[in-house]
Amino acid sequence: MKRNSILRFFFKKHKVKSLVALCLLLILYWFSLPSPLFNDPTCMVLEASNGDLLGARIAQDGQWRFPYEEKIPEKFIRSIVVFEDKRFFRHPGFDPVAFCRAFLQNLKSGSIASGGSTITMQVIRLSRKGKSRTIFEKIIEIILATRLEISYSKKEILALYASNAPFGGNVVGLDAASWRYFAKSSLNLSWSEAATLAVLPNSPALIHPGRNRDLLMAKRNRLLRRLHEQQIIDETTLELALEETLPEKPHPLPRLAPHLLERAFAENFRSKSDAITKLRTTLDYSLQQRITQLAERRSSLLKNNEIHNLAILVLEVETGNVLAYIGNAPGTGAEHGENVDIVKAPRSTGSIMKPLLYAMMLNEGAILSNNLIPDIPTQLSGYRPENYLETFDGLVPARIALAKSLNVPFVRMLQNYGLEKFHFNLKKLGLTTITKPPNHYGLTLVLGGAEGNLWDLTNTYACMSRVLSHFYTNNGEYDPNDFRNANYFKSPTQTEPKKLQKTPTHLSADAIWLTFEAMEELERPTNEGDWERFESSHNIAWKTGTSFGFRDAWAIGITPKYAVGVWAGNADGEGRPGLVGAYAAAPILFDVFDLLPRSNWFDQPYDAMKKVEVCKKSGYLALEICEKDTVWAASSALNSNPCLYHQTVSLDKSKKWRVTADCENPIDIVHAPWFVVPPVEEFYFKTKNPDYKPLPPYRAGCNFQRESSDNPIQIIYPKSITKIYVPVNLDGSLSRTVFKAAHRKPETTIHWHIDRTYIGSTHTFHEMELSPSAGKHILTIVDENGNRMETQFEVLEKK
Repeated sequence: MKRNSILRFFFKKHKVKSLVALCLLLILYWFSLPSPLFNDPTCMVLEASNGDLLGARIAQDGQWRFPYEEKIPEKFIRSIVVFEDKRFFRHPGFDPVAFCRAFLQNLKSGSIASGGSTITMQVIRLSRKGKSRTIFEKIIEIILATRLEISYSKKEILALYASNAPFGGNVVGLDAASWRYFAKSSLNLSWSEAATLAVLPNSPALIHPGRNRDLLMAKRNRLLRRLHEQQIIDETTLELALEETLPEKPHPLPRLAPHLLERAFAENFRSKSDAITKLRTTLDYSLQQRITQLAERRSSLLKNNEIHNLAILVLEVETGNVLAYIGNAPGTGAEHGENVDIVKAPRSTGSIMKPLLYAMMLNEGAILSNNLIPDIPTQLSGYRPENYLETFDGLVPARIALAKSLNVPFVRMLQNYGLEKFHFNLKKLGLTTITKPPNHYGLTLVLGGAEGNLWDLTNTYACMSRVLSHFYTNNGEYDPNDFRNANYFKSPTQTEPKKLQKTPTHLSADAIWLTFEAMEELERPTNEGDWERFESSHNIAWKTGTSFGFRDAWAIGITPKYAVGVWAGNADGEGRPGLVGAYAAAPILFDVFDLLPRSNWFDQPYDAMKKVEVCKKSGYLALEICEKDTVWAASSALNSNPCLYHQTVSLDKSKKWRVTADCENPIDIVHAPWFVVPPVEEFYFKTKNPDYKPLPPYRAGCNFQRESSDNPIQIIYPKSITKIYVPVNLDGSLSRTVFKAAHRKPETTIHWHIDRTYIGSTHTFHEMELSPSAGKHILTIVDENGNRMETQFEVLEKK
């Protein structure tokens, strides 16, 4: 009684202190659990849209440790609970029965034979980085384990264990172990594989190839039999599981999109505190596999011509999602830049931007589809463009110039449209690699003078396709968000309402449709110098490009559903003969489309277009005097020019001679419409157009005042104030230069003079091979009828 009285007195006297101490203990207990529990670096994991593994980047500490995964396969859960902690779902984090049993076993053996740790306690030990296995540490584990059970569910604790348990070597966590040892997701493990991984964290050294195989097999089989005894698996499953072999050496992880993995790491992981460690991409796993195989097969063929690098990008038009991303063909080798991601590498664009200029000019009414564009030898500001086949058509419809990818007409179109405006609009379309001012690129901007990358260019055409596809669904209005960057990151579907507007912010649907129509008719040059259609089983708007020096071959194709970009070449910029877009990249483009579902062609945006009358021969807005045709054109068509090539001429009654009132009775003069082509254009045009009728000459004896544009004679080369670089021969003399002229009547004799000195005469074929001395000169040509033309040029020695 006396003793109890003393205790009551003590607690009564120290009641406040006892409560405070108890509260402090509870607070300490509550905050004893570290947050986060695990802070180890993890791998950067890249997944396809369906969750399949595309690749992973090893963690910064050299461990294959995948990010935390809350979904644990049921087979592994059943296996690990039976093997490690059969009362896991009933105890509060500490199992007194198991602990007492372990204590008696250790006492009997005289050493630590069993730890009696629950799975929860093992999670705590893993988080504390392998503290020494002492009684004191064990008590701390028990306390923290019970605290863990308060904040986490049993399945969350299992997920923490599965994500951080050691599985041998530098493999940490169930997901990494499944891929390293069985080359599959943990969700697809068999009972035998799940049992093998369940016993490994207990003895991770057993996985070492060629060592401890029998012991690992015995532990796995014992677990399988226990699963059978507890009626978790049936007899047949047990027998099949016991027959399965153990894993051999670790498998390499999938490398199905290695360049996208590195890109994702740079853009979403590196140097970011909120880094994304598991990235679910928009890639279609099956398509990525098939296109990877295609790239490997096609790359092996290109290597025969010392072309070592190949990149392919596939975008879904509607979403802008990346479906396939081949940054470089596999098997290229480090010596040829296999690790270079060509998809985002700036490369010379070649002619791949010609359709963009074409669409811009249609959009503003600067041209109509069939406007005749000069295709003649041209020198502009010291720049002399050449066509691929080094031939000229004289005049060519703009649509055909695009289909044949003729350089000279597009340089002239760019000059008329405006270099600065084209440069501004390209950046507006999203071409991020155009970083220098317009004058840096000059008129070569449309021929490859600027650099672009496969990502920007393919996406630009995908955006154009999206605008056209949405025209009717948006009731003839435009969504500014249709022009947006492509995306490889799978994000929740946007449900924001569209903000439609009546006018486009970039390109109109009518201009895009006319451009795609021309691109669908794309032709390629043959070895014989002719042009032929590139036939395909798909309706595809497509364009190729070849950079100067045969360094880059491009092909981009568009349908209402897909945009595909292909690049072939050498990462180091080495050019190769035959590295041409039509032959190196286009066949791969069509191979890729053969792997994609077919889609219908675009609906013509009639509501955005107009029917206009044009001159049938020139394609310009019709004049009263020309033969007319009615065509569908962009809504801005009325802003374009009336016909430049039709005029009324005065003829005699025979219509063989042009006359004036000075030499013909006005009553007898016949006024007739005529399709008139300037002399230089005519020189080339009539060879490609046999039905062309040259302008009749003036009848002898007629006096007339000739306008400069009426001159039948014209100099093709050199143009005025041309600088000619002439190499010096071995004997010290200057090489010869071919001077050219054209005449409406080729059979007319032309007399050639340099610096007023007669050089010679030509008949029918008006070319002279001359070697003027270095310095400035004047070339004068005079025909037998007294028509004359002069031009100045300068000869520079090139030693």
